[in-house]
Amino acid sequence: MDLTRWSGTAVETATVWTDANQRVLRDLVDFSAATAREGVKLYAELQQKALEALRVDSLEKALTILEGQAQMLVRSAERMQTSAEQTGKSIQETCTAAVAKIKDVCAQA
Repeated sequence: MDLTRWSGTAVETATVWTDANQRVLRDLVDFSAATAREGVKLYAELQQKALEALRVDSLEKALTILEGQAQMLVRSAERMQTSAEQTGKSIQETCTAAVAKIKDVCAQA
């Protein structure tokens, strides 16, 4: 392989990895933002329910509110898990595609 072809292959390989890194970084930033939004939403809902619990006049109503808080936590965790799974799948697809492109570039060299 001559130097020109090798240089071209190196540039194409670097371009593929740069694109893949940008996609992965974007996925991670999106996941981080979604996690932060979920945390803020959950915190606000829990605070609201805590205030409601302070205003009730019976233990039964307070326990019902606490049960609602527990359900909110579960739903929030499920949403974050779904988001994490989607992000992981997207990152895996990006890496798989990058490896396939690099194999093609190397095969053409």
